[in-house]
Order: sequence, then structure tokens, then C-alpha cells
Amino acid sequence: MPQNLTQKIIAAHRVDGDMTPGAEVGLRIDQTLTQDATGTMAHLQFEAMGLDRVKTQLSVSYVDHNTLQMGFRNPDDHRYLRTVAARFGIVFSPPGTGICHQLHLENFAVPGATLIGSDSHTPTAGGLGSLAMGAGGLSVALAMAGEPYYIAMPRVVRVHLTGQLTGWASAKDVILHVLGQLSVKGGVGKVMEYCGPGVASLSVPERATITNMGAELGATTSIFPSDDVTRQFLAAMGREQDWRECVADADATYDETVEVNLSELEPLVAQPHMPDRVVPVRELAGMRVDQAAIGSCTNSSYADLKTVALMLQGKQAARETDLLISPGSKQVLNMLAAEGLIAPLVTAGARLLECTCGPCIGMGGSPVSAGVSVRTFNRNFEGRSGTQDAQVYLASPQTAAMAALNGAFTDPAEWGEAPAKPELPAETPDIRHLFIFPPEDGSGVTIERGPNIVPLEQFETLPQALETSVQLKVGDDITTDHILPAGPQITALRSNIPAISEYIFSRTDKGFVERMHGAGHGVIVAGENYGQGSSREHAALGPRHLGVRAVIAKSLARIHRANLVNFGILPLVFVDKADYDRIGEGDAISLDTTGITPGEAAEVTVNGSQRLLVTNDLTEKELAIIQAGGLLNAVRQSLAR
Repeated sequence: MPQNLTQKIIAAHRVDGDMTPGAEVGLRIDQTLTQDATGTMAHLQFEAMGLDRVKTQLSVSYVDHNTLQMGFRNPDDHRYLRTVAARFGIVFSPPGTGICHQLHLENFAVPGATLIGSDSHTPTAGGLGSLAMGAGGLSVALAMAGEPYYIAMPRVVRVHLTGQLTGWASAKDVILHVLGQLSVKGGVGKVMEYCGPGVASLSVPERATITNMGAELGATTSIFPSDDVTRQFLAAMGREQDWRECVADADATYDETVEVNLSELEPLVAQPHMPDRVVPVRELAGMRVDQAAIGSCTNSSYADLKTVALMLQGKQAARETDLLISPGSKQVLNMLAAEGLIAPLVTAGARLLECTCGPCIGMGGSPVSAGVSVRTFNRNFEGRSGTQDAQVYLASPQTAAMAALNGAFTDPAEWGEAPAKPELPAETPDIRHLFIFPPEDGSGVTIERGPNIVPLEQFETLPQALETSVQLKVGDDITTDHILPAGPQITALRSNIPAISEYIFSRTDKGFVERMHGAGHGVIVAGENYGQGSSREHAALGPRHLGVRAVIAKSLARIHRANLVNFGILPLVFVDKADYDRIGEGDAISLDTTGITPGEAAEVTVNGSQRLLVTNDLTEKELAIIQAGGLLNAVRQSLAR
């Protein structure tokens, strides 16, 4: 039968399960990536498996999140990651080399390969035809050990592109348009596969911007075909040998179709505090802007920053507006320097930051109190910037640069002629020498650990009966930033679960941790799309450490749901969503866990008398993992047999 691109790659990597949408399918993983905020725990988990070397074709450990080396914690983690990479056959990218997704696109991503990463924006590599998915750190550790990665077979959405971008419209506006149409829940259980005549007009970095921010749709991943544009990009990166054509069959079928005419798009912006609150930039004309931040894994490519440099040349940013620029990699920085494009940036008043995630995860660069910040990033969740009351807007580099120059949003009709889209030079500077490649035999390498690195605890198995209480009730669209905030003080504790758990829901309900310490166990009740956002497994690990045994929600985000399973927390959903209003914080909860069956309803007793029905979408394998107390326990039990 004819297949779309997603089906082709899954079929070529399937080791278990079937390809019926919604059914569990196990995939062989070719590549993994980790970043330092999630990677330390992932590598500790890999160590616990007792293997001598990773079994993937390639695994890369990037340091791009916790690069503010204030005190010993972050540098100790970086040293651990460097030595554990050498010990187990992993490529190591030192701090400052660049942002993991930009670096992987430039140096390692391969068309037709499977890639999972402990970062939700791993789908960036879908811009050149990889099936690239974000996952929890434990799932990545298991893939490094050669285990399959299990997902629910996704439905495939055909995003049919026609026309081509004109004027000031950009790739960022493509994905903002799709988000505005479909919402942050519109991609759940789906792969967004881009096709149509408009694809050929987009460069690989433009495609990567679109697939990167497809994570905000809740999608399993997003993917573009690998075509001649892809070949030219890989040739410019010095690795044309990695190219192969990967396209859907001409008569392939899809589960849904979304039509996008690129020629009709205009500059768009996502308003606070959600990436799908999209409006045309012109509607915000006149709004004062306190800060513009350009960069992140979404928009830090050579073409993005060259465009900004040309826009700023001979001009100066408004004095009341801070302008921050974060190049995506040292390759990008070298290319800008070679063309004399650093000077226009700094002369215009921009602060040139390190090649890292930086302000995108609240790692410096926070806006002023109640300030308006226009950012080329992918998320604008409340408080994520490091300033709790900041008003963060998501936009393209062009829109952000104009806001910086004018000190306010202005109507694109007044911007004049748009600059031509920069083309990649035929050859680009090679920075592969900056990566630390592992020795052939790492058995003699000593792994160095600092005092903040605490091994993962072994959790107890699921009791036959849960007699507990609701310790927290939250609403819709609770993000992993709500559950566990980012920022330098907290992310420095990512390798110390007992310490970082003290910050769970610290910006949402300051009394939650104290209540959990007092009760010793509890349940969280939530609305729609609970756990959307980053792949940080600490947002499940922390609650599990505190004693959370179940989450009962209207619906759950994909990666967070998987992380709950991995650490032995029951992910349950209301059969009748109206029951959400019948249960409150402090209510007593009784649940016979022996009666939980995959896909079947179970009864929850509230306050000894009221009865509600909950259900689940667990597989037999996932239920067994939860009953064992989590995935590591299940793996240990399997190895013991």
C-alpha cells in the first residue's frame, strides 16, 4: 500500500506492535540527544542499567541550558556529563558550543533516521526529514541501551503548503498560523507532515523553525520531506553523504488535511500566555515594547540573524528597549563574523549573548516587572521568562527587530521593503573539532561526580488500594513550567531530586510541598492538557518523590503522561469531564488499583460516599510499569529474570 513519509520511517524502524492509529508501536532508535538540564538524570539512569556502551548509531550529550556557572553545581554536572560521555561512547558538546537542536541540525541529523531527545523541541530535526521526537530522560536512557521506544501509533496530518512567503512573512508566521488554527491541543496523537508545492520554497532552517514549534501543538512530531533543498543544506554543512531522498508516495493517504497558502500569510504574534493566542502584528500597533530577544532553538540560524543584522545596519535600537541576541551555534557566530555582521548588531545596541538557550528558559535576560517582551522563542508561559508578571509575545526575528528599533509594535505596512532571504554559502565553517568524541574503549575512564549529583531513588510498588486525598486541584493547560519552574536557581538542582522537589508548584501553590510532606502521599486533580510544554521528567519525578500516586485530569499531554508512567504515577482521566467540578482539594480519595484495566473505567470513591468514574489509555505494558513502581524497577525485574 502507498505510504506517507511518517509511515515509511515507522515501518522501517518498527520492532514491535502494529501501525493502527492509537495502537502501541515500538521503534528502533538510531540517534539520541540529551541536554544538560535533563541529561544528568538520564545518564544516571543509563548507568544504573549496567551496560558498557550505548547501542545507538549516535548519542550526543549537549550542554546548552544550565550554562550559568554560579557556584559548583552546574560545572560539576558538566564535568560529570563529559566524563560519563567518554565512558559510554557518547559525543559531548561543551557549554557555549551552541543550542542542541541547532547543532544537531548542522552536524548530525540524518534524513529517514529516528531520533529521540530529552527535550521537547527535538522535532527540529524533522526539518530535514528525521522522525525526531521529544521524550523523557528515562525513555532516552533506555533507547541508548538499545531498547525500543514505544509510542501510540500517531494519526498523520497532511499540512499542504501552496504559494510562497512574501513581504515580511516568515517561517515563524507559518507555525504561528497553524497554532492559531489548531490550538495547543490540536496536534495531540498526531504527526504533522508538511507537503505540497510550497515546501520547495522553504530552506531547511525555515522548515526546522516550523517543526521545532510544532511541539506547541502537542504533536508527536512534525516532519518535512528530504528533497534537493535538504541535499543542498547538507552539502553546505560538509556532509552531503548523509543525504538521501525521503518523500511520501505520490498517492499516499492521510488522516486529516490542513491547507496553508504561504502567499496569504502576514506577520503574526502569539499573545501572553499561550503560543496559540495568535493575532496579526498590525493589531498590536502602538503597544510599547520593553525588551526584544532574538534567538533560541526556534530562530537562531545564520539566515535569521543575518536578516536581523541587515535590518539593524546603520540604525540604533530604541533607548527604552533592551535588545538581546543569542546565536544558535558557534558556526552561526563564525559565519556572521566572516561577513562583518557582528558589528551591526552590537553597534545598534544589542547585547550579544552566549550560544545557548539563555533567556528562553529564564536563564538570564529576564524582562522588567510587568514588561512587554517580544521574543523569537517557542513558549510564552506565565513566569517562564523569570519575571512572573512579564507579558511575553512570540514573533519572528523580523518582527522582534522592528519592535526593538521602534520601541513598540508597529504596522508591517509601514516597514517598507523586506530584505531578501539570505542564502547559505556553498561552504560553511566546520566546528566539529569542538565536539569531544569518545574513545573506542571507554572502560578506563573515571566518571567524576560532584556532591550535588544524587542517584535516583528506588520507588515502592503501587499499593493494591489507594487511600489518600487530593493535595492540589488546578485548571486547564497546566504546563511543566507551572509544575516545576525553570531559571538558574532551580535548574541547577536537576541532578538532585530531593532538593529540586521542594520547588514543585512553587509558583502556583506555595503550600503544596508542605501539604505533601504532611500527608506523605496524595493525588493531583487537573483540567485539560495537563503537563503540556517541555519534556522535563523532573515534573513527574518531583511529585513522585513527594508521594503523588495519581493524576486525575480531563486530558493529559503526551510526553508528561509518558513521564508519569515511567515513574509509577497513575495517569487517569475523567469519564465524565463534569466530575472535575465535583471533586476538590482536601477531598478523601479511595481507589482499588487491582481493578484498573487498560482502557476500562474504574470507580473512585470521594469522601466515602460519592462515586466517580475514571478511565485510562494505558497499555498492558504501561500498567505493569506503574504496578512495579516505575520503569527502572520494571527493567531491574526483567534483568533479574
